[in-house]
Amino acid sequence: MTYGCVIASYKYGHLAAHAIETVLEQTKQFDKVWFVDDGVGDCTHLPELYPEVNYVLRTKNMGTVANFQDMLMNEVDTDYVMFLGADNWLRADALEQLSEWTTDIVMYDIMVVGDRRNEIEGRHPGETQRDPEGLYWHRDGGHHGSMLYKTGMAKRAGGYQSPPGRSLEDMHLYNALMNKGATIKHLQKPLLYYRRHRENYNPC
Repeated sequence: MTYGCVIASYKYGHLAAHAIETVLEQTKQFDKVWFVDDGVGDCTHLPELYPEVNYVLRTKNMGTVANFQDMLMNEVDTDYVMFLGADNWLRADALEQLSEWTTDIVMYDIMVVGDRRNEIEGRHPGETQRDPEGLYWHRDGGHHGSMLYKTGMAKRAGGYQSPPGRSLEDMHLYNALMNKGATIKHLQKPLLYYRRHRENYNPC
């Protein structure tokens, strides 16, 4: 099996190097890594720093759904893929843990960090607990945007879509995969560090 990671950035050029390094320094290496800047232009310094990454530096903004859909349908060619926000990062053994399973989707828990992490606690009562590293968010029975999934199945399910005006592309894909009969494994481990901060804060 081959594994890919798409690191997606929109105005996160100042944070992206950290995300890239956590992907490149995994204990089990991704077979392919893509970085996409959705038309901001603040990531032009990265190709020189990390030439082993495949770059898509858009000149115009496509928006989250169209950007993700284009990457999935036209760029990703590995058996499995995950999408990672450029303001977040992975635990060093994330792929090693995830690749032990051959289900259609491999889900896992999240460690929420950043100055707005308590907003998650308020929105998802009963799913979180305080931890020395941040806010442990249990995602058993739920989804999130950085799930690992089978690329071919996701393409056949239609990929990333969302109702007009709403950014629910990850939930739509998850539901589409489940409607196709996807098998799922959930790891009770916080493999993703989700940075909840003022630049991505949305109280809705």
